[in-house]
Amino acid sequence: MTSGPSQRRSAVLSALESLEPFSGASLLAAAREGVESLKEKKTLRTFRMEAPLPLAPKQIAGIRSSLNASQGVFASYLGVSKAAVVAWEYGTRQPSGAARKLLSIARKNPEILVEA
Repeated sequence: MTSGPSQRRSAVLSALESLEPFSGASLLAAAREGVESLKEKKTLRTFRMEAPLPLAPKQIAGIRSSLNASQGVFASYLGVSKAAVVAWEYGTRQPSGAARKLLSIARKNPEILVEA
């Protein structure tokens, strides 16, 4: 049986309380900082991010054009096949979620594809 985040937090807090009379202020502060980071951890229960919106074929071609890249080179930048880029630009297919995310990043900063 696995313990959940609240059980782990309770265990850490209990351990902190038992250490308080025996530890130095710096050790106690570091432990409390660790507990705070546990509380701030992003999980699927606490964090939602909107999926990138679908891009129109002209938008995808525009990103490629801003890099002055052929479809083959652009495909290499994205880690997809040239056929995928062609299909996206002709509107016969839409990029997957991961590719849409990468394209949305590249739309804001196209050079990031070349640097990666």
